[in-house]
Parts: sequence; structure tokens; C-alpha cells
Amino acid sequence: MTSLLQPPLISRLLSADRILVAGAGGGFDVYTGLPIALALRAAGKEVHLANLSFTHLYGLPLEAWLAPDVARIGPDTAAPEGYFPERTLARWLRRHGMPDTVWAFPSVGVKPLREAYRTLTGHLGIDAVLLVDGGTDILMRGDETGLGTPEEDMASLAAVAGLSDIPERLVACLGFGVDAYHGVNHSLVLENLAALDRAGGYLGAFSVPRGSREGMLYLDAVEYARAAFPDHPSIVNGSVAAALRGEFGDVRFTERTKGGELFVNPLMTLYFGVTVEALAAENRYLDRIEDTVLMRQISTVIDEFRDELPRQRPPRQFPH
Repeated sequence: MTSLLQPPLISRLLSADRILVAGAGGGFDVYTGLPIALALRAAGKEVHLANLSFTHLYGLPLEAWLAPDVARIGPDTAAPEGYFPERTLARWLRRHGMPDTVWAFPSVGVKPLREAYRTLTGHLGIDAVLLVDGGTDILMRGDETGLGTPEEDMASLAAVAGLSDIPERLVACLGFGVDAYHGVNHSLVLENLAALDRAGGYLGAFSVPRGSREGMLYLDAVEYARAAFPDHPSIVNGSVAAALRGEFGDVRFTERTKGGELFVNPLMTLYFGVTVEALAAENRYLDRIEDTVLMRQISTVIDEFRDELPRQRPPRQFPH
């Protein structure tokens, strides 16, 4: 039985000893897991960080590779290009005297990504995996009018769904509303969460307190990354950080959002938790990407699936 005093997602994570917090969708997604990771470390848990990377990892030196498709990134890892969120996070962690390894997976299909997860979780003795998504498009099941940017999220979800030997496999989304920029209708997100609740896979929602140690460190990490990449800051984490500071509406923190209108609001500071098993079962095409090796194959499968749909679920206006 769960308790009102502790979200079910946190209860499940606290039952584990060695936890992997992994960014599901690439880019800066791993940053959205920082508040939870920091809280778990403060509670005495062994926590490791990983991310599906958009950096060209195959240019890394040989010694960075634990195995094919699993790279160990530290503060001083040589980079083939400037954009390297995993190394920037490692440098921020070292700056604060924390364990400073961030594991990175290349942007590949389900088969190699699952093998990479299997190798890393075995190497670290992991007994819980928490996939973290910046935004909520990982909750899209495939029949909605807008899916956001599903390829990387679905590769991660399918890869971890196949790790049946890991006792706890969970998903947390931070940044509700951000994916409207990519065509996601958030009334349908709420409908999907209700379906997951009926299936027993919804683990509740809770916010990141601004005045908490985790909230303040998250804001510092986001600002550190923004300073490292002034021309390409994270829109998701910038929006969440603005909401965490109490800002509201069309908040401007980067030229990247020029030409659009943001709706920064307190809901962006909420984590929504679900189980991997329930989310995978609700997805309408996840079984079709099982044998993919390349990310572009996932794009093709999704397009083919959507071409076969008799109809898509239309957007619904939020009534309040």
C-alpha cells in the first residue's frame, strides 16, 4: 500500500540500492532527472547517470568505451565537437564534488541500445532504471494527431522494456506543456495518464520545490549548461527552470524560441511517474521497432504505422 506522504515513484526507487537515471530522448534529457538523482543520493542510494546522446560519440578515444555503444564520459573526455551535454554535466558534477561519470549511448535502434543497457546495468549491478523525459511525449501511444519527437524516446522505452531481469523499470516526465512546441496535445497526455492509471501503471505526480537543495542545484546545473552552450541552450530545461523560479507566460531565455509563444507555468515543475511495463503495453507500435538497428528505421516504422491508422485521435481543447 502506498502513502499520501510519499509518491509511489519515490517509494519504488527507495526500495532499490543501485539506480540508473537515464535520459530517454537525447540532448539534455538527463538533466530532467537531476533533482530525483540528487535526492536519492542524499538518501544514501548509489545513483548513476546516463543519456542517449546526440553527440557524435564514435569520435571518442578508445579508452572511453566500456563496450560497443556504451561510453564513459568524464569532465576531461576529449570531444569530437562542441555540443556535448554529457561532458558539461560531468564538469558540473565535479564542480560540486559529486561522482562525475555520465554514461552515454549513441543514437541507435532498439537492438543495440538494449544490449548497451544490458551491459551497463550488469556492469554497475543496477536494480532500478529510471528513464527521464524532458516533456511528456514519451507518454504518446502512437494514435494521437501529434507525437512530438518520438524516435529516441521509443528506442529507450523499448530497450528498457526488454530488461525483464531489472526489478524496477520506471519513467518520469518533467516539463508538462513543453511539447506543444512539437504538436503534442496535452489533453491527450492527460487521457493517456488516466488509461495508465486504470492499468495500474500510473505512479502519481509531485513537484520539485524551488527552495529544496535539489531544486536549487537543478537551477544551477541548467544555468551552467546554458552558459556552456549560449547558442543552443535546452528549451525544455530552460522552461522548467523558469517555471521553478516562478516566472509565467511567454518567458524569453533564448533566441531559439523566437517566432513562437511559450506558456511557462507551474505545471512544468511536476514529475509524472509511470511504470515501463504499463507504458510499453499501452503503446500501439512498440513491438514493430524491436528489430531496429538504426534510429532512422524507427522513424520509418512510425510513419508506416501511422499511414495504416484508420483515424488519429484528434486534439482536444483543455476545457478550463
